Amino acid sequence: MAFESLTEKLQNVFKNLRSKGRLTEADVKAGLKEVRMALLEADVNFKVVKQFIRAVEERAIGQDVMNGLNPGQMVIKIVNEEMVALMGSETTEIAMQPGKAITVILMAGLQGAGKTTTTAKIAGRLKVKGKNPLLAACDIYRPAAIDQLQINGEKQGVDVFAMGTNHKPVNIAKAALEHAQKNNYNVVILDTAGRLHVDEEMMRELADIKENIPVHQTVLVVDAMTGQDAVNVASMFNEKIGIDGVILSKMDGDTRGGAALSIRAVTGKPILFVGMGEKLTDLEQFYPDRMASRILGMGDIMSLIEKAASSANMDEDKEKQLEEKIKKGQFDFEVFLESMQQMKNMGGLQSVLSMLPGMGGQMKQLESMVDDKMLTRTEAIIYSMTKKERTNPNIINPSRKKRIAAGAGVDVSEVNKLIKQFEQNKKMMKQMPGMMNGMGLGGKRGKFKLPF
Repeated sequence: MAFESLTEKLQNVFKNLRSKGRLTEADVKAGLKEVRMALLEADVNFKVVKQFIRAVEERAIGQDVMNGLNPGQMVIKIVNEEMVALMGSETTEIAMQPGKAITVILMAGLQGAGKTTTTAKIAGRLKVKGKNPLLAACDIYRPAAIDQLQINGEKQGVDVFAMGTNHKPVNIAKAALEHAQKNNYNVVILDTAGRLHVDEEMMRELADIKENIPVHQTVLVVDAMTGQDAVNVASMFNEKIGIDGVILSKMDGDTRGGAALSIRAVTGKPILFVGMGEKLTDLEQFYPDRMASRILGMGDIMSLIEKAASSANMDEDKEKQLEEKIKKGQFDFEVFLESMQQMKNMGGLQSVLSMLPGMGGQMKQLESMVDDKMLTRTEAIIYSMTKKERTNPNIINPSRKKRIAAGAGVDVSEVNKLIKQFEQNKKMMKQMPGMMNGMGLGGKRGKFKLPF
């Protein structure tokens, strides 16, 4: 997961600061020196790090902070605020043309950044918001790109305009816009060709499209896993053709996070979305304040609530029944199964845990415990149980365990392990409602329930 190492290091710095009753100027400088090293190791642009540390230091070394009731917390608050400012402070949407005017969005990026998939993800989001988008296949060099766009467009329920590989991209873009005007589409998204690196031919092609049709938004897709290279690519695209915003793909991968913290400061352009997986729904709005909270190990409860709301596919009556069961302590394997399915819809156990306060820096230690493949194995074991066994786990004796293991294709020890985990979860569920309500979390019907 992104930011794991950075979060862990920052939390250690903050722990040291909080442990001191009073802070001296030397304490603050020593702590910020460690923050500086952590940011550089996370591949944050060195000029950005220098400016960031200077801004924090100027605010942190002051009478109000040094003599405050909780100086350690004050420094953390300043770091959080400056990190939010670094990433843009406000959430930025893709700007749409007013009324019935057609909005033309040009999607650009290097080959392998995930541009074509991201283009389909954007179309799906706009359709959910009531828009009628048309995808235009302008990558004439890679036939597979056209096929990929058509397949993904079909999955999203979005039409794709394609003319094959024998026409110039600018002519395909023109024809797509004419087709949109005649057929009541109000957004045209141009999926352009990428290259392995920035070159004049690609830039000339993009500039040609922008000169010949009215492009309202130029969105660049960069691979977050390339770190500082992603920032350099964004700078070059902005300099050559001008961009309006950036989408960071592959943020769910093993990335150090430097791109997210550097792009806005280096290019002046906002991050619009982050790609958090390969599914066409795995695209999250970029919120600078929420991202800063995740990086600093404070969790991201608002995004967790939104994920839970968007993934809820149970009817109201069934959900109420489950909540009542949990409240009464009637936690059986049926409830456990429903909870796991909801967890998968929310991006998996690791994704959910990473958004909980204080969990960001502990994900490495939890990795073996929260392997998402484990959820699939667990499902197989539960499906091998009879209805009676699921609702009354106490009746599962050794002979039943043997039959369940055979049905799931696992060893009996796996069944024993699951039953033990189930009992532990049952105890935890009795405590969870009080814990979550105590945090003041709002959601559906005024309550938010974690699907554990």
